[in-house]
Amino acid sequence: MSQIADEIKNQINKRRTFAIISHPDAGKTTLTEKFLLYGGAINLAGSVKGKATARHAVSDWMEIEKERGISVTSSVLQFNYGGYCINILDTPGHQDFSEDTYRTLMAADSAVMVIDASKGVEAQTRKLFKVCTMRHIPIFTFINKMDREAMDTFELLDDIENELGIATCPVNWPIGSGKEFKGVYDRNTRKVELFSDTHKGTTQGEVRKISIEDDEIGQWVTDAQLAQLREEIELQDGAGAKFDQALVSKGELSPVFFGSALTNFGVETFLKHFLSMTTSPLPRKSDKGAVDPMEEKDFSAFVFKIQANMNKAHRDRIAFMRICSGEFEAGMDVFHIQGGKKVRLSQPQQMMASERKMIDKAYGGDIIGVFDPGIFSIGDTLTTSPKRFTYEGIPTFAPEHFARVRQVDTMKRKQFIKGINQIAQEGAIQIFQEFNTGMEEIIVGVVGVLQFDVLKYRLENEYNVDIRLDNLPYEYIRWIENTDIDLDRLTGTSGMKKVKDLKGRPLLLFVNDWSIRMTVDRNKGLELSEFGRS
Repeated sequence: MSQIADEIKNQINKRRTFAIISHPDAGKTTLTEKFLLYGGAINLAGSVKGKATARHAVSDWMEIEKERGISVTSSVLQFNYGGYCINILDTPGHQDFSEDTYRTLMAADSAVMVIDASKGVEAQTRKLFKVCTMRHIPIFTFINKMDREAMDTFELLDDIENELGIATCPVNWPIGSGKEFKGVYDRNTRKVELFSDTHKGTTQGEVRKISIEDDEIGQWVTDAQLAQLREEIELQDGAGAKFDQALVSKGELSPVFFGSALTNFGVETFLKHFLSMTTSPLPRKSDKGAVDPMEEKDFSAFVFKIQANMNKAHRDRIAFMRICSGEFEAGMDVFHIQGGKKVRLSQPQQMMASERKMIDKAYGGDIIGVFDPGIFSIGDTLTTSPKRFTYEGIPTFAPEHFARVRQVDTMKRKQFIKGINQIAQEGAIQIFQEFNTGMEEIIVGVVGVLQFDVLKYRLENEYNVDIRLDNLPYEYIRWIENTDIDLDRLTGTSGMKKVKDLKGRPLLLFVNDWSIRMTVDRNKGLELSEFGRS
């Protein structure tokens, strides 16, 4: 290989791209910030909790996120640590924004699962975990908030194994919890890492490591705690799963770590182990086979997220793409597969939440944002390869809540149509038209009802349009697979509505599931699907 190719290979080898997933309030955003602190990317952690302070989590940028203290969009953050270039995809924890998380997981090579030590596996964790297992990506578990009262350690591990169906291997083991939390025992080095409450928002704090065999250990850990630790470790060594890197890489074994993100305890230990257990960017599936970044010299990427109006002053649209192979250079021309033509990728940037940094180069594994003049869609493939290919599509999830939407001021029709179309292209909502009507009647479908609030808020604040939402009784949506179907002649039930999506494809809305079965029975040869295609 040439020297240039070796340099590109070296750059890709340094990349680690992962998503952080959790149930709301498990401490995911706090953990993300502490990673950034260790990487020197930020100097002071924000807070999504404190109403009295003007600081907010660095990964939360939308105004509604700051007001409510929840993440509703995925943030992309990059920092360097220990010779690695790390891309973190921070995802919304709230289930109403799970579709954004699904798409983000498509761009990640591994996932960090944050679990609240007092609650164990919660509903949203279960849902997101299934997406990870579908993709067979490595999953690392950080059990957080050990400085508060926690569930029994064995119960926590059983909970993960029973609820998520994955074997666990604790890399370290907690000594007590809450006020009695003394630290963690490293099973490999046989040393106890002692807990000291660090200054919140900093990386400062003394980390003391003492061998479990050292007489001095008694100054820090009580005899009862030491006896319990020895007993638990012996039990875990005898009955627990052994560490197996091959199983970790296949997503069948999750290494488990314990700590407290708020006080920084265990965060750097976790980060070091995580980096040693993960791999450089993985091959990606395409219609021409797997594309391996270590073998494919041509640039290729796919769009997994589109976000409009990240900066009110700019009123622009950013298409986020995962680079899958090759080297990216600012202003380069690439072939847009779905558009069927060459495009120039202008204003390339990387993000620190809403802060932008213009870049000259990026490599396989990196996430970049490029200016989108309105030509990109989620799932699009871009490449410089003369061999045209398409990366596997990102599924469109079926909305579960529907509402008819109207603008209050009819004079603002133009802004209304522009705003609702742009937000729909981001994938946050899906919009439909009633069959045989124009754009006068718009129906919005969302995965979670909070998306309606975000839609209302964004139209008002970004497009100066007030809307009224009238909830509809439909709970099911089906895409019509038949290309030759005559919608005028299709016979349904009183609980069915005919609609079209943005691309003019026919769909059916249903109030209940028996209405779906009856419609299929009444229309010979009708094929319905639960998933749309991007």
